[in-house]
Amino acid sequence: MNIFYKDGEIATRNLRPGIKVYDERLIQEGDEEYRIWNPRRSKLAAALLNGLEMLDLNNDSKVLYLGASTGTTVSHISDICDEGLIYAVEFSPVSMKKLVRLSQKRNNIVPLLADATKPKYYLNKVEKADLVYCDVAQEKQSELFMDNMDLFLKEDGQGLITIKARSIDVIQKPKKIFKDEAKKIKENGYSILEKIKLEPYEKDHIAFLVEKSF
Repeated sequence: MNIFYKDGEIATRNLRPGIKVYDERLIQEGDEEYRIWNPRRSKLAAALLNGLEMLDLNNDSKVLYLGASTGTTVSHISDICDEGLIYAVEFSPVSMKKLVRLSQKRNNIVPLLADATKPKYYLNKVEKADLVYCDVAQEKQSELFMDNMDLFLKEDGQGLITIKARSIDVIQKPKKIFKDEAKKIKENGYSILEKIKLEPYEKDHIAFLVEKSF
């Protein structure tokens, strides 16, 4: 992967050298330029820094990203999958404007203004994915994640969901919520490869890396 670790920080090799996407630092390492990946602005960066090891993300991977927002994490996946494609699904028209501007500078990003709870609406626009990534703060986040994986995930692909406990239930303890969500995922035919808590970068969050059960 086009990922670089140094002095407790994580970075991705910049697909567009000299150009920032947000307020990230740019660093030079040999002949390559890297963008520092802020784990407080990206749950994927937090998961990687906290020990996520089995993520299979390559330079030619196809990614379906649910909850793309303005494209902070999308841009780093764009660096990693420099010969791949990221289908970035976002519901907010305001966020989509920034995402479209980002895609004009990075031709491996396909912005889709759509509702991730209704994946059949973009069924004819998205090809099978090596990774389905879900960062959607909704009560039914696991359900929409699995609905999308059922439609778009390759047989040997992976899914990664970052679960925000407080979006599901503000009263239940996060530990109980995480256990319940893991049970749902397993009961729907998926195996959990890794469970990574996202503290201290994100409170009451966990990331599940999953694959289809065989």
